Amino acid sequence: MKKYSIALLFLIAIQIGFAQNDQLWKGYFSYNEIKDVSQSPAVFFAAAENALFSKNLNNNVLKTTNTVDGLSGQTITAIHHSTALNRTIIGYKNGLMIVINEADGSMINVVDIISNGVNQNLKKINHFMEYNGIVYVSCDFGIVQYNLATLGFGDTYRIGNGGAEIRVTQTAVFNGFIYASTSSGIRKASITNPNLNDYNQWTTLNGNGWASIETFGTELLAVAVWGEMYRFNGVAFVNFSNFPMATMDMRNSGGYLIVTIPNTVYVYNQSLALVAQVNSSAIPEMIPKFTCATIINDTIYIGTSENGVVTTTVSNPSVFEYMNPDGPALNNIFSINTSSDNLWAVYGDYTKQYDPNPFRYSGISKYRDNQWLNIPYSEVHFPGIDVVDLVRVTVNPKNENQIFVSSYYSGLVKFENDQLVTVYNETNSTLESISASDPPYANIRIEQSAYDKAGNLWMTNGLVADGLKVLKPDGTWLSYNTTAPFPNPIEGRFGKLVIDKNQTKWMCTINEGLVGFNENVTPNFRKIRTGAEDGNLPSNDVRVATIDNKNQMWIGTTSGLRVLSSVDRFLSADPLTTNAIIILEDDLAQELLFEQFINDIVVDGANNKWIGTADSGVFLLSPNGQETIYHFTASNSPLPSNVINDIDINGKTGEVFIATDKGMVSFKGTSTEASGDLGNVIVYPNPVRPEFEGTVKISGLLNKCNVKITDIGGNLVHEAIAEGGTIEWDTKAFGKYKVASGVYMIFISAQDGVETKVKKVMIIR
Repeated sequence: MKKYSIALLFLIAIQIGFAQNDQLWKGYFSYNEIKDVSQSPAVFFAAAENALFSKNLNNNVLKTTNTVDGLSGQTITAIHHSTALNRTIIGYKNGLMIVINEADGSMINVVDIISNGVNQNLKKINHFMEYNGIVYVSCDFGIVQYNLATLGFGDTYRIGNGGAEIRVTQTAVFNGFIYASTSSGIRKASITNPNLNDYNQWTTLNGNGWASIETFGTELLAVAVWGEMYRFNGVAFVNFSNFPMATMDMRNSGGYLIVTIPNTVYVYNQSLALVAQVNSSAIPEMIPKFTCATIINDTIYIGTSENGVVTTTVSNPSVFEYMNPDGPALNNIFSINTSSDNLWAVYGDYTKQYDPNPFRYSGISKYRDNQWLNIPYSEVHFPGIDVVDLVRVTVNPKNENQIFVSSYYSGLVKFENDQLVTVYNETNSTLESISASDPPYANIRIEQSAYDKAGNLWMTNGLVADGLKVLKPDGTWLSYNTTAPFPNPIEGRFGKLVIDKNQTKWMCTINEGLVGFNENVTPNFRKIRTGAEDGNLPSNDVRVATIDNKNQMWIGTTSGLRVLSSVDRFLSADPLTTNAIIILEDDLAQELLFEQFINDIVVDGANNKWIGTADSGVFLLSPNGQETIYHFTASNSPLPSNVINDIDINGKTGEVFIATDKGMVSFKGTSTEASGDLGNVIVYPNPVRPEFEGTVKISGLLNKCNVKITDIGGNLVHEAIAEGGTIEWDTKAFGKYKVASGVYMIFISAQDGVETKVKKVMIIR
C-alpha cells in the first residue's frame, strides 16, 4: 500500500552557545503565562510562554531555561518529560520541537517539522503522548511519531476524511488501540498496525469536536469541546459528567484524573469519584485563570494564564502557595527606562497609527538589585480614574525614586517610592483630552516626557492644538501651541521626545517628520521632512531621534535612517538637511538600513549606535555607522524575537537591555560611560582561569585615557585608547597569540597625563 509521508527537516544543532559569547547575555523573562506542565517523580516542569522552569522536589531548587540557554523565543504549546530517558521535549506553535537532556541540561537537538503540502499555519503542536519509547505528537494537521531515544521521526498520520489534514488535540492508547481526539470526531486504529499512515486504517467514533482523550486505569475518557466528559463502554462514548465551561486540560497524573477548566480543577480517584475540587475564587488576593494542572504525591500544581503556578494539596485544597521564578509581569514589554540602579518596564501599546485601542490594563515592573517588583494594575490607578496604556517612564534625574509614567489615554502618572501619588489629567493640569465634551471618557495622549537642564518636565499632548506641555519644578504648568507645524491639530500624533544641549525639544511625528521647538529663538518651530529642500528624510513617519556624543542627530523612520550633522543647525539659518550613511556591500554602494522600520536608536558610552528594528532585530554600528559590529537576530543570538520594541543602556555597567514582543534580554558589552577619575578602575575577571573564553575587561576609565599592558618583565603586550569607560583585552599579545600564564601589569594614564593608575591581572593557562 502506498504510504503518504511527510518530509522532515532535522536541524541538528548541539546547543553549546551562539556565535556571540553567551556569558555576555542574560535573560529577563516572565514565567507567569503557563502553557503546559509535566513531571517526574522528583521534578516538576512548567512551560511558560517561551521559557521553562522546573523545581527539584528533593532540594526545592528552581531552575529556569530560556533563549540564553538555547530555547526558541517562539510560543510554547506543549511539554513532556520522559522519566525513562530523562529527557524533556518542548513543542511550539510553529511546529518546532526542542529536546533537552536533563542529565546535563544541554539541548541535544533542534527539530523543525516541515511538511510538503501542509499549510504552515497547521503545524502547531498540541500534545505529546509517550508509549513504548515512541512519542506521538498531536499537531494541527495530524499525528507524527518521534523516537525520543534515537531522536528520529517515524511515520506521519493524516487521518482526516480522505487523508485530509485534521486537528488532533490529544492521543491515548487503550486495550491495544490508539485513540485520537480531533476537531471532527474521535479516530481509532490498532496500535500495532504497520500502516497507520493510511487513513483507511482509522475508524471514526462519535462526531463533532473533542478537546482531549485520556487513559485512566481501566477507563478511557474523553472531553468534548463544549465541556462534557464521556466514558468509553467498549463500543461508544457515553456521557459521564458535565462541566460549566470548556475544558482547558485533562490528564492522568499521580494516580488521579485531573480535569482543568478556567476557574476550577477537578480531581478524581481510580473509582472516578471526585476527591478534590479547587476553585480559583478561593485563592486570596486574586482570581487566576487556570490553564492546566498535574499532581506529584499529594501536591496539585496548577498553571495559570497570568499568575504562574499555584500549589495546593489533594487532602486540603484550600491552602495555596505561589511558585514562580522572579521576572517581569509580561514578556511583551513596550518600553524600558534604565537609571544607575533601576530598570523600569511598562506594557502599554498603540498601533503603527498611534491608536491605543484595544486598551492594555497593565501595571509596571521595576528591576533593582537582581529582583523584580511587579506593581499590578490595581495599584496604578485611583478609584474612578482609569489609567491604561502606560507607554513610557521618565525618571527624575535628581531623585531616582520619583518617576513619571506616560499614559496614551489617561494623562501623566506620578510615582514616588513605588507608590502612586498623582494622576495628572484635564482636571488638575493643562493636559487636554482629544474631545473636551466628554470628561467622563477623557482621552489624553501623552507619549513621552523629558527633563531639560532646569528641571522642567516637557511632554507632548497628542491631537490637540496646544500639543506641547511643561511641568515646572514649582508645580505650575505651561502650554505651547503647535498649530504652526500642525495646521490641523488632529494630525499632531507625536512619538518620542528628546531635548538637546541647546534645550531644543525634538518631537517625532507620524506624518510631519521631526519637529524641533525652542521657545528662546525665532522661529521657534522648525521641521525636518522628506524632499531635498525640506530635510531629505526617507519618510515623514519618524519613530526616534537620538543625539550622539558628538551632538549629531540620528533619526530613525519607518523607511530608514538619516543623520543631522549637528543639533546646533536649529539655532542657525542653515538648512536642516540630513544625510544617509552610504556603505559598500559586495563592492556596491548601499544606503545603510535602507527601508528598515526603525523603532529605537540608543548611543552607548563609546558612541556606538544600537538600532532596534520592527522586524529585523538589532544592529550595533560603529560611531560613524560605517561598520556593523553586530547584527543580532533571533536566529543567531538569544534574542527571542526580531520585533524590537525598545532598547536602553545602563551607563554605569554597560549592560544593554533589549525589549522585544517576546521577552527581554541584555548584552553586557564594554560600552560604559566614562568616569570622572580613575578611582574606581576594575579589572575582571581576575584571575583569568583556564576555562574562561571571554575577554578581560578594564572598566572605570576616563575617556581617551591610555592603557598599556605589560608582562612582569616590562614587555608591552597590548595598548589601547579608551572610547568611553571600558576596554577589553583578548589576552593576546597584540592580537597574535595568547600570552602565557603569569601576572600582567596594567598602566593607565589620563589623556593629559596628570592622573595615572596601575592595576594587575593574573592569567592562568
